[in-house]
Amino acid sequence: MMSVMKRLRRDARILKAKAIASLRRAASAHNSYEEEGRSTTVLLHLQHAFEMLFKAGLVEKRVRIFDPQMGRSISFEKAIKLGQEHLRLSDEEAGTARAVDALRDDEQHWYTYVSEGILYAHARAGITLFDDVLQRIFGDRLTNHLPTRVLPLSAEPPRDIQLLIDEEYSQIAALLQPGKRQRAEARARIRTLLAMEAHVTDGVRVSEKDVNRVQRAVVRRKARNEVFPRLSELAAEVAGEGATITVRFVKKGGAPVRYVRGDDRGEDVDAAFVREVDLQKRFHLSAFDLADRLNLTRPRGTALRRYLKIDDDPSCRYVFNFGGISHVRYSDNAYNKMKEALDGGLDMDDVWRTHRPGARKRRRTA
Repeated sequence: MMSVMKRLRRDARILKAKAIASLRRAASAHNSYEEEGRSTTVLLHLQHAFEMLFKAGLVEKRVRIFDPQMGRSISFEKAIKLGQEHLRLSDEEAGTARAVDALRDDEQHWYTYVSEGILYAHARAGITLFDDVLQRIFGDRLTNHLPTRVLPLSAEPPRDIQLLIDEEYSQIAALLQPGKRQRAEARARIRTLLAMEAHVTDGVRVSEKDVNRVQRAVVRRKARNEVFPRLSELAAEVAGEGATITVRFVKKGGAPVRYVRGDDRGEDVDAAFVREVDLQKRFHLSAFDLADRLNLTRPRGTALRRYLKIDDDPSCRYVFNFGGISHVRYSDNAYNKMKEALDGGLDMDDVWRTHRPGARKRRRTA
């Protein structure tokens, strides 16, 4: 273990140690007999363990993890995206980290109800993911730092994740029955299922609007797969037994779903919607940001957007209206399309001649 530690860059070694310390705290809290605040502690430390581990790996790979404008280290979401690029994080691994983060976010800033089965599944999946990344990036194993006897344990083996989701949905429906007066607990459980959508999509942030929509759908007796179609894509692969169980969340595919814009306020919207959560988070780049990140002058960035018809693609461009003022913003999808074109040998001089600002007007009057 010491030989591995000595080979690391200083900041990577410190971040890795912090990651392992937080994972120990999460495992200890999970197995604690103290129920009050237990799930909160597990989620807080598990999320922190992931963030420190991913950043340790990025530092070791010499990837910049400080935002040059803010002067602070990058967000957890940004660390995940860079991890997919530089640490070989799969979509499923990124989804597990995002789901833990989404559960932690609501638990830290408001409250959720995370059932024992769901908490155990995420704790074991978190341990599995941590060990996989630790070995992949650092050539180290979790067993060098944490005895198997203190890993998250349960009196029951991991249960099928779809069964757990069905049970949660049935419990929510029961709690919302007339006369029950348990609406707060039902809504706390709804937040947990909404947060779990982060397994299969990025950008998840639970809002009261989402909770209200789900609550209305449950009261109307909508089926679970109508209300949470994305969760139907989720499965878990379980191997081993006892303290050595491994759990990996995977996508199994599901029925097509339709989307509701994040600013949709319609009362008649059915809950078979999967919301595109927090559009400002998805469309977070300005035109200047795109050009700067691609090392283009801003006029050339405009020419490339025109050539690729980026502004005509709703997955790339969105217009926000605030107080009568419009703000055009772009997604990572826009950046990726532009970068792929440049990396593919696109001749920017040709693009500039035909699509530079003012070129169209001059062609029409020629």
